[in-house]
Amino acid sequence: MSFVTEVAAADSVTALAHFSALLEFETDCWDVHDALTSDNQDFVLLDVRSPGMYAKGHIAGAINLPHGKIVTSKLVEYPEDTLFVTYCAGPHCNGAIRGAIRLAKLGRAVKTMPGGITGWLDEGFTLESLV
Repeated sequence: MSFVTEVAAADSVTALAHFSALLEFETDCWDVHDALTSDNQDFVLLDVRSPGMYAKGHIAGAINLPHGKIVTSKLVEYPEDTLFVTYCAGPHCNGAIRGAIRLAKLGRAVKTMPGGITGWLDEGFTLESLV
C-alpha cells in the first residue's frame, strides 16, 4: 500500500461536492485570460501586490489595490454585486488570500486566482509594465 492509497479516496458524491465547492472560491489563469481576451469580463481583477511590483509587471486590465489597502472607501465605485478576483505573485504568496479575506469581510463576492503571476507566465501569457 502506498501513501496515496493509505487513506481511501472519498466516494464520488463527496468528491463532487468538494471539487465543485472549490470553484466557488477560486478560478485559474486560463479562465481569467479567456474572459479578458474575449470581451467577456464580468469581474474586477485585483492585483493585490505592492505598487512597485505592479509597475514591474501585471496582468493587463488588472487594478492595483494592495491587500492591506482594501477598505470600503476604495470599493465605492463598484456595485455591491461585483465579483472581485484577486491575485498576487503566485502559489508561494498568500496575498491573494489576504485580499479575499478583506473583501469577504466587507461583504463582497470574491474568488482568488491561485497561480498568480507565476501561473500566468507558466501559461505563456504576457504582462504589461509601467516602467
